[in-house]
Amino acid sequence: MRGRDDETGEFFSPSRSQNRREALEVLALGEKLVSLTEAQLAKLPVPDSLLPHIRECKRITANIAHKRQLAYLAKQMRREDDEVLEAIRDALDEDGEAARREVAAMHRIEAWRERLIADGDAALAQLLDEYPTADRQHLRALVRSALDERNKNKPPRAFRELYRELRELILGGANAADDAEDDGSDERLQD
Repeated sequence: MRGRDDETGEFFSPSRSQNRREALEVLALGEKLVSLTEAQLAKLPVPDSLLPHIRECKRITANIAHKRQLAYLAKQMRREDDEVLEAIRDALDEDGEAARREVAAMHRIEAWRERLIADGDAALAQLLDEYPTADRQHLRALVRSALDERNKNKPPRAFRELYRELRELILGGANAADDAEDDGSDERLQD
């Protein structure tokens, strides 16, 4: 039933503009799905009925045909329940957030590496204050080797090894803390 309520003046159904906005949102979601790899797609709660349409859209490379197939994919997606589309959007947002966290951690590790090479023992002391479990001698040796490599224009073997050590130190500690929290919550659930 379309139209307005005589008493309140409210519409019974969404406006054409609202329908158009929702259709464009579904089209944008379809574009995101088509741009994903098969492995990424497998992690998402995409219904089996949409997978052939997504694969077909990936296969088509001609501009106009690809656009037409993408519109058809969006039409098929609009036939799905809103809950299904919301679940896909939520899963994509979580993946995007995880990727942003991973990139931020990588930048933090690279910043520590550059500080260690530029500032030497002062930066190492700050790192050891934050991460007391770090091996001072090994890190100092890696910093000296990386600095020597940089000065002599050698391949950056120690530079990469320093990054690996810092990643293990920084992310290893974060992952261990997460695991400890997970273990504690599991024990509480069993009791």
